Amino acid sequence: MIARLDPALWRARDDSAERGDTRRLAHVASAAGQGIGAGDPVLIGFACDAGVARNQGRLGAAAAPAAIRRMLAGLPAHGFPRLVDAGDIVCDDGHLEDAQDRLAACVANTLAAGARPLVLGGGHEVAWGSFQGLRRWLDGQGDRGPVLVLNLDAHFDLRTGRPASSGTPFDQIAEHCAAAGHAWQYACYGVSRLGNTAALYARAAEIGAVWVEDRDLQERHLDARLAEIDGLLDAAAHVYLTIDIDVLPAAVAPGVSAPAAYGVPLSVVEEIALRVRRSGKLRVADLAECNPAFDLDNRTARVAARLAWQLLAP
Repeated sequence: MIARLDPALWRARDDSAERGDTRRLAHVASAAGQGIGAGDPVLIGFACDAGVARNQGRLGAAAAPAAIRRMLAGLPAHGFPRLVDAGDIVCDDGHLEDAQDRLAACVANTLAAGARPLVLGGGHEVAWGSFQGLRRWLDGQGDRGPVLVLNLDAHFDLRTGRPASSGTPFDQIAEHCAAAGHAWQYACYGVSRLGNTAALYARAAEIGAVWVEDRDLQERHLDARLAEIDGLLDAAAHVYLTIDIDVLPAAVAPGVSAPAAYGVPLSVVEEIALRVRRSGKLRVADLAECNPAFDLDNRTARVAARLAWQLLAP
């Protein structure tokens, strides 16, 4: 955990000469070394794209946590008494499994403190680390309640090949839960038929996944989709929400590892995220695949920061 904030990231304009509450997130942010309390929103960076490299994708997602923090820093602090930055889990040596293990420990410790973790990826290999952290915390309490893993993504990420990569995390989760006898449900919303092979659809069916394709997740479908998600939430005791930024149209999120030709509108993604947050069952969330190397005018980082703000708001 970091001892102090990076001033190059947590910087915002000072409007203190104006009337009223002019604070921005940079003004309420603090390092995790100053303590984490119950209910605190906590940022954890996963500066890694080793899994993207293994998955033959475009590199650059390791720089996303810093880019997203820069965009978060200037957002108004409406209702935020505090925002905790726990720093980054860094993987710059290709040792992906070690980095995922360190992320899991950080997520588990944050949950044990009663705080609300949001992980900023990084490639979607972040999902295996985030889930392991949730599972360790639940196992430590002897809690075997059913877990909903809700992935807003153009891709199933259910590849069965190994070594693990950004394309395998939900297959890893499926294998782990089957071996341990854990009750869980995988739901993938935003799937692109042109971004997934027949083998991936077959694997999704094999593990009993629920999925909705991008063409059925437009604004005109929102009410029906929210009703479905309410049913998934009702059946779950705990929720892990993961948002792959490449679920959004390339015009909205150009800076991703795999831009979407069609995609799901930001308004739909945000409403689903808010529905999950308001359920009271969200334990951990993460944002994956933002890639500053291919971004335009920080467009994608701004979108990720907006989603982060909505997930962490009091």
